Amino acid sequence: MTDDSAVEGGLAEPTELEPDQGSLRLASPEDDWSVTDWERSTAAVLRKSRRMTDEDPDDLVWQKLTRTTLDGIAVTPLGTPDLLQDLQTSGRPERSGDWDIRAHLSGADAKAANEAALVDLNGGVSSLWLTVDADTDLRTLLNEVLLDLAPVVLDAPSAPLVAAGALLSLLKERGTTPAPGTNLGADAGADEAELVAVARLALDAGVLGVVVDATKVHDRGASDAQELAHSLVAGVRVLRALTDAGISAEDAAGLVEFRYAATAEQFPTIAKLRAARRLWARVLELSEVSAGSTTGSGGRVQRQHAVTSRPMMSKYDPWVNMLRTTVAAFAAGVGGADAVTVLPFDSPLGVPDAFGRRIARNTSALLISESHVATVADPAGGSYAVEKLTDDLARAAWEIFGRLEDGESLDAMVEQTVARREQEIARRKRPITGVTEFPNLGETLPERPADTMAPNVRRYGASFEALRDEPIAQHVFLATLGPIAAHTARATFASNLLAAGGIAVDVAGATADVAELVAAYAGQPVVCLAGSDAAYAEWGAEAAAALRGAGATHVVIAGKPTDYADDAAAMGVDALDFLTRTRGHLQ
Repeated sequence: MTDDSAVEGGLAEPTELEPDQGSLRLASPEDDWSVTDWERSTAAVLRKSRRMTDEDPDDLVWQKLTRTTLDGIAVTPLGTPDLLQDLQTSGRPERSGDWDIRAHLSGADAKAANEAALVDLNGGVSSLWLTVDADTDLRTLLNEVLLDLAPVVLDAPSAPLVAAGALLSLLKERGTTPAPGTNLGADAGADEAELVAVARLALDAGVLGVVVDATKVHDRGASDAQELAHSLVAGVRVLRALTDAGISAEDAAGLVEFRYAATAEQFPTIAKLRAARRLWARVLELSEVSAGSTTGSGGRVQRQHAVTSRPMMSKYDPWVNMLRTTVAAFAAGVGGADAVTVLPFDSPLGVPDAFGRRIARNTSALLISESHVATVADPAGGSYAVEKLTDDLARAAWEIFGRLEDGESLDAMVEQTVARREQEIARRKRPITGVTEFPNLGETLPERPADTMAPNVRRYGASFEALRDEPIAQHVFLATLGPIAAHTARATFASNLLAAGGIAVDVAGATADVAELVAAYAGQPVVCLAGSDAAYAEWGAEAAAALRGAGATHVVIAGKPTDYADDAAAMGVDALDFLTRTRGHLQ
């Protein structure tokens, strides 16, 4: 394998699918709608919600509803046959049947980890992913674990060779043949000498030896295409290191498992896993690895381990994480992951408890055994939208891969992605339930021991969580103008917005005039007017002036800016900036 062989050929067009460009006919003729019919009906809905005017053409719905991913990929609201015009796709799942339910355990406390592992295995988990270090007592951690039935995947970033030797010694001591899928877990970015040494041990033992862990860049904020491109760079590094050491490209490829993040963005996750297989197959093709068998070592198969995203999880209202991880696990299964790890909902708080672990393993069990998601080999196959997104994502990742191979920095790319995501979250275009939307200031978070081996993760809601970590003692006076029916919409909006920054409100309630409003005021330095446009026009200025006279030093209006308010909060506001300013006035 030459140093540039992985990119010089480009991303060739695969030949697996010839899409049918004919019209789609439904069971009943009355259900057979044209694209024009869809545009007309959709436009009517958007006009009712004031996102379109009566003068706008119906086909404007495509522009209004098409969203753009962080990779700049346009995702249309409707999948149609023309999306696959002259397009042939690949990346179909290699897995047949149930996916491997893989539990993650930290080896910081070997005895506690062993107890959790045995409960998990008895509860339906089929393999273990262990984060360990040089001091971890594997004998204690794996006590009573049937290593011939349950594959173990090591994750020992500080001591890969020591951990690999310890696991192999334990297997030899027990006289046990390791279960298929066992992986000594040398990280693709490890010291090259250690990487080669672990790979040789793995070849001799007949197990996997290397993990390309793309979740590490995902945890830093990388986009889907950047995560895929990073995995290719890391995978190519492994091939080069091992082939330079005399190991064949086929054997080297057969030692590797890839780890990707699965998020609650269902379709991008499905497309990412499908695109990953296509991309890796192309790398191996250019590396002259024969197609070979798709079931044994070697060949152009990519073994995939999907892990529910750490950054998407929230510390506040952590129970929402159950919903996020369920969607992510579903997407991982549909996308064809060979193994799926659902991280417990309480992971952001520290070491998960028994309830969190039970919910995590049961998520996959329910998807497999009750929803039968694994019964169909490729549920998304043939979907116009998914096939197009898979192709777009694969091409975007391949382009980034080429730039990285040419020496461009991934860090700079990730920083740009993080900045864009942060902006969208700040403006609540990417809502985070329980954090930026519908926060509960009165919640009591479950207490968990600190996880000393937890990776460094920047959660998507970190900036808002930082505000919640330091709640403001002083409240904002919510100056509600008029009856409840007239002010409830803006009052609710303002209350939720302020709560996202750890700011509670004192609500005036129904008021008939300025006198009643001032009577409800209790001297808070910041007041927020909340009412209808008609109320603002009628007595908003008078109310602001009266409240200033009563002691208010900063007046905010829920709605468009006015000359009688110091600040304004409406849909699309930079919430993070607004909340920071407001907290400053409260302090």
